[in-house]
Amino acid sequence: MVNQLNRRSALLLGGAAAAAAVSGPAAAQTGPITIGFSMAMTGGLGPNGKSALLAQKIWEDDVNAKGGMLGRPVKLVYYDDQSNPSTVPGIYTKLLDVDKVDLVIGGYATAMLAPAMPVVMRKGKVFIGLLGLAVNTEFNYPKYFVMIPSGPDPKPAFTKGFFEMAMAQNPKPTTVAIVAADQEFSKNASDGARENAKAAKLRIVYDKSYPPSTTDYAPIVRAIAATNPDIVVVCSYPPDSVGIVRAVNEIGFKPKLIGGAMVGPQNASMKAALGPMLNGFVNYDFWLPVPKMNFPGVADLMKKYQGRAAAEGVDPLGYYMAPQAYAQMQVLQQAVEATKGLNDDKLADHIRATTFKTVLGDVKFGKGGEWAESRVLQVQFQNVKGNDPAQFKDTSTQVVVDPPAYASGKLIYPYDKAK
Repeated sequence: MVNQLNRRSALLLGGAAAAAAVSGPAAAQTGPITIGFSMAMTGGLGPNGKSALLAQKIWEDDVNAKGGMLGRPVKLVYYDDQSNPSTVPGIYTKLLDVDKVDLVIGGYATAMLAPAMPVVMRKGKVFIGLLGLAVNTEFNYPKYFVMIPSGPDPKPAFTKGFFEMAMAQNPKPTTVAIVAADQEFSKNASDGARENAKAAKLRIVYDKSYPPSTTDYAPIVRAIAATNPDIVVVCSYPPDSVGIVRAVNEIGFKPKLIGGAMVGPQNASMKAALGPMLNGFVNYDFWLPVPKMNFPGVADLMKKYQGRAAAEGVDPLGYYMAPQAYAQMQVLQQAVEATKGLNDDKLADHIRATTFKTVLGDVKFGKGGEWAESRVLQVQFQNVKGNDPAQFKDTSTQVVVDPPAYASGKLIYPYDKAK
């Protein structure tokens, strides 16, 4: 895709120059406000990326139906990054230098946000990412913000509840295995898992990564099982999550607790495909339809999303991506309207100082552009039967077990009892 973009660049640049010659300040002020980003629409992250994109398009429709921003319509400009980090710098370079978008936002996932950072930093652009874990730890960019409820200490936040629940059992576990994909998100999540294991005084008996190109996970699961860990933390991306869940079931591996930081099983289509194989797994999530998460506007969003999901060919429920992606756009919108302009410095100052009203409730950003407070859920799959996605519409099969403030049921422990 980047090669295709590069081949078109000269023509597009020429077209942009011609357009500039015939358009004046008045046209610039009345044309649409353009918001550019990359999005994973194909590849391993594609199912979640397309779900996010539908929510962003719903936001675009909602805003334009009310007159747009600053009296101008809004227009989303996006390209498929193919779940491939190497495409991302070229996409953002094109958006800023050729398309000359007014604003940019981050695409989906840690591995796609990190390679965009040098480009947006050189341009001094505000950058609100989507579900990126600890991306700004390396860059310390003051105009970076992220829509993910991992909070001010993001790396351990993903598995903190997982470890706390494990250590509340009697007898307490004493050993842990940590397995992670060799890519950005999983590295950060596994760093946090090690912090949590150390705090819990657990002995790490297995701690290895695997290449993202892995297709056979049975040898990995057998190697973990050979160390006989009490609990297992898995830090994986969607294709690996499927492979690991299948391998655990096929081999009959039964630690006392397993899961933690697996991307993918939040998606309704993946849940349906795996079906009862998910029973017993405990994994993070960010939003589910529990009463205490019925924030203003979220029910209306989910109704619109689910009404369009089939035609768009995306996750039929949208619980994981839609609220996060819509809230990402709400933050940008509210900052633009409050500052009455598109100045990135003013937008960043406002975002740092403000509590935003979103479909995820009140959102305030803190250190490094992360959420000021953590709100990561731990969910256990229980009583999943067959492969009908409708069974995941409520929380009867995906039980929120942590934190207590949002819990919808109790943890079944050990894992074998939930099978």
